[in-house]
Amino acid sequence: MGNFKGHALPGSFFLLFGLWWSVKYPFRYLCQKRKNIYLGSKAGFQRLEFIEGIIKIVFALIGMMGEQFVPDGPHLKLYNNEKKQWNYLMNWQHATMYLFYGISGLVDIVTHSTNVLPEALDRMMLSLAVFMEGFLFYYHIHGRSMLDFHVHQLLLITVFGGALCIFLEVFFHNSIVLEMFRTSLCILHGSWLWQIGFVLYPPSGSTEWNQEDHNNIMFLTMCYCWHYAITLLIMAVNYTLVSCFYGNTYKLSIITPLPLHLYFKTLCH
Repeated sequence: MGNFKGHALPGSFFLLFGLWWSVKYPFRYLCQKRKNIYLGSKAGFQRLEFIEGIIKIVFALIGMMGEQFVPDGPHLKLYNNEKKQWNYLMNWQHATMYLFYGISGLVDIVTHSTNVLPEALDRMMLSLAVFMEGFLFYYHIHGRSMLDFHVHQLLLITVFGGALCIFLEVFFHNSIVLEMFRTSLCILHGSWLWQIGFVLYPPSGSTEWNQEDHNNIMFLTMCYCWHYAITLLIMAVNYTLVSCFYGNTYKLSIITPLPLHLYFKTLCH
């Protein structure tokens, strides 16, 4: 959807996943440092991966349905025979992006519920999904105004950086450094999609951006860096909170290691 909602919706998806990962990966890393605890919670982390796969599929379906069945959408019609032209190709490209994230979710479910697929295949498929998003966006922004092209170009840096990072995770599985870097790019991905929505489709009453003003490009480049700085701050806060939570629960479970699902019950008491 070429409007504000069309950027806010996927932006919200990426933000939710990024914020969740900023909690999950530090917690798993701290558990791994205590092997007796990690062995007791490994099944719990696998269940979380399974649930993530389901959520990915749900998000992807919501995105594809939104792109296809909005009032000005293609409604599954790819070619308009009356006008002899392609029908809403922008919506079709967006739906294709969602499709690959849905496939990634399906691979997550199969990988973490059976022994049929290699463990690293979930990372490979996620890397391909992110790459496909960047690939489609690269040919999606030609012929746009200067400001439109620039904000999407900045998004491409995030997307291709994320695809490369996840690809490296295929070979360096459970690397906390790569996982946290991927998490930071995911949060940046989501927040920048929201920023693009405000720039290109400002809500009613907001000032229109001059699409050809070079000063706006300079500001938004700086703003992109601010987004990443705030992302790193959020991750640092979440890591600190997880560390404190882990330290308290570890002291309470030092005698008998607890499975993952009991940690959260322990915190409530």
